[in-house]
Amino acid sequence: MDRLRTFIDHLDNLAITLLIFFISILLGLLLKYILFKMLDLYNRNADPRLVSSLTKHLSQPLTLFLPLLFVAMALPTVPLSDNSIHTLRRILEILNILVFAWILIKLVSVVQDMVRHKYDIGKADNFRERKLITQLQFIRRLSIIMIAFIAGSMVLLQFEAVRSLGTGLLTSAGIAGVVVGFAAQRSLANLLAGLQIAFTQPIRIDDVLVLENEFGRVEEITLTYVVVRIWDNRRLIIPLNYFIEKPFQNWTRTSTEILATVYFYTDYNVPVDVLRKELNRILTETELWSGEVAGLQVTDAQQDNVQLRALFSARNSGEAWDLRCIVREKLLFFIQKNYPDALPKLRASVTGNIAPN
Repeated sequence: MDRLRTFIDHLDNLAITLLIFFISILLGLLLKYILFKMLDLYNRNADPRLVSSLTKHLSQPLTLFLPLLFVAMALPTVPLSDNSIHTLRRILEILNILVFAWILIKLVSVVQDMVRHKYDIGKADNFRERKLITQLQFIRRLSIIMIAFIAGSMVLLQFEAVRSLGTGLLTSAGIAGVVVGFAAQRSLANLLAGLQIAFTQPIRIDDVLVLENEFGRVEEITLTYVVVRIWDNRRLIIPLNYFIEKPFQNWTRTSTEILATVYFYTDYNVPVDVLRKELNRILTETELWSGEVAGLQVTDAQQDNVQLRALFSARNSGEAWDLRCIVREKLLFFIQKNYPDALPKLRASVTGNIAPN
């Protein structure tokens, strides 16, 4: 009879505990609903970027955090034994640590949204924006790793067995550090190279590079490698320390403007002044030319032909490529139509007597 009464009391306590937890969860969800409903109403009237970003990124983590917070506050009131309350408190602390780390990671994304909104990388003169976005991407990834590491450490410290190992781990940290240092030498080199790239910035997001005989644009910079989008949409994956140890071409290091060249090989009788005027006419008829540099020069004279170099400016590498093709095509057509004798020739002279038939 006593056992039955004890069992019934236990069921009653369990039911009361579940009811308290259920009410706490409902209160947390209700508070989250009211809070975000007010933010939505505020966004409809003012449309602030910060509040909109907070609503977007913090909705899911706060859906877990606020109910857990109310459950933790109601825990001392539940009719359970001290051991059960201690176990539940430990579980709630671990969950709160993980959800709070999730909130911090989302706050990093909020900061990234604010910076990207303030500094638009899509405009033409985006040197400063690309510099800040490159630093922001590296700092964001490093911050997420640090938050995850600290949260994982705090979770492990909730267990007595792990906490008791702290002294032994500290005494062996020197040896472990040396072993890990040798084992992760390449990874650490890439990480340090990423830190150097983020602040000295030999490359930035959206920079135009020529490396490994490929022409492409920097698409992504991670903690260990760089993704370069090649002109034909292939992706070239390069480790970070490559950009510290090896030379490469950066066409947008200080400015997006670039000088483009087209070479022609013609006969010696080519009218250079006429071609120079035609080049100026071609450039003025296209919007791809930036209007700063235009010229045509004889850069070499060989035995059978002369080399002409057309030099002109463009606002960026993509427009420079298209402008090269236009100038090459139209100047070639102009020579073919008006001065076909100026095309390259192979001359030969015949000496000696020709025997009669």
